[in-house]
Amino acid sequence: MTRSNRPALSRRTLLGGTAAAGVGAVLASGTAAAAADSAHRRNPIDQAAVDAVAARLDGDLLALRRELHANPETAGHETHTAAAVAQRLRAAGLEVTTGVGATVDKDGNPVPGTGVVAVLRGARPGRTVAYRADMDAVPGDGIMPRKPDRPAAHACGHDIHTTVGVGVAQVLAQLRHRLSGTVAFFFQPGEESLRGAEAMIGERVLERTGAEEIHALHCGPYPVGQFAVTPGTGLPGQDQALITLTGPDALGAAARLAGEISALSTVALPQLPADLERMVADVQTPDGPLARFLVTQARAGEKPDAEGRVTVAVKFRCWPEERTPEIREELRRLAQPYAGAVAFPKPPFPALVCPEKETDALARHLRRVLGPGGVTVNHTAYPFNGEDYALFLQRIPGTYTFLGVRTPGSGIETSYPHYETFTPDERAIGVGVRAMAGWLATRAHC
Repeated sequence: MTRSNRPALSRRTLLGGTAAAGVGAVLASGTAAAAADSAHRRNPIDQAAVDAVAARLDGDLLALRRELHANPETAGHETHTAAAVAQRLRAAGLEVTTGVGATVDKDGNPVPGTGVVAVLRGARPGRTVAYRADMDAVPGDGIMPRKPDRPAAHACGHDIHTTVGVGVAQVLAQLRHRLSGTVAFFFQPGEESLRGAEAMIGERVLERTGAEEIHALHCGPYPVGQFAVTPGTGLPGQDQALITLTGPDALGAAARLAGEISALSTVALPQLPADLERMVADVQTPDGPLARFLVTQARAGEKPDAEGRVTVAVKFRCWPEERTPEIREELRRLAQPYAGAVAFPKPPFPALVCPEKETDALARHLRRVLGPGGVTVNHTAYPFNGEDYALFLQRIPGTYTFLGVRTPGSGIETSYPHYETFTPDERAIGVGVRAMAGWLATRAHC
């Protein structure tokens, strides 16, 4: 996409318009809009065209987000969400496939696929790019602070992710006569369970669509209207170990070992809003205190099994990912004095690492659209988060970007995912739709 001659949209401009989602743009009106559409009909999609179409969708998208928010569905149960997505995308003229991503639950029982794949083919030749949006809600035990019998809720912003994805598809569908290439949309189930991406990839959605690269947004604790790009970084992976102890003092030894392993952590779980503020600032600091980190969680069995064995279950995240072998070796060293048998039941779940080339290109695009203040940079990963989108980026290049959802003047706990106080600013929907529709059109046209 060539750069338009109109000035970049400031965050104030983006956030100053429609009552539906609170997001405005520089729009032509009346006969001027019709004349502009006629003049541009044979030209590649520009941001002004994206903004004009998006403005007409703001109200419906806000209603969709509120519908999804009121009907949270956990991993493998996203039937209402998938149906709402499929209905809107079919109405927009996309090729839609439902029931994608069948998997199994933690007990090995089959779970039908609830993923949706939609393909939009432009009127002109170009590349094929993909966009992924996760759909599932957070189960009650995944919301902080943990409380017994808490119901599931959209405490991670997946309802916003889904709504933005639908909006991007609808905008580009209305501009397909100017769209070069193809855009594939993956509405993914089961991100919270870390099973959905693998299930969709296993059904060859990348090969079937021919996607050459993939892009995604995630709600983040940044001012609404701002994006945080992640060049060369992203989110940590996760590894786990089981250490089995025996003997008459197995129970006490397991408790001591669990304490020693937990003490390896270099960063503590945030307890107060000030802790969250500090962590968000540290993530944006080059070579800051989170440039390298380790988070460990060790839980000793409460009683010996029938054969007198006690197991210490360990989970850990580290950054950078290359440190995983050294952490495994440290666990073996700590277990040795206890004659503990150390097993790693699964390969490490990979870290999400974004290629610098694609991410730097996205940052340049966003700065053109939003102005310099609309983009910040994460120089490291958040220690307590993870994402199965990592599996997509293992296969094709792409980006993973944080969409600011913090209302001006609000506490950071209102915009940090997985907290019970998470109340994202709905104006972020329109910002995400406009930015990503323009970005995907640019990438497909490249």
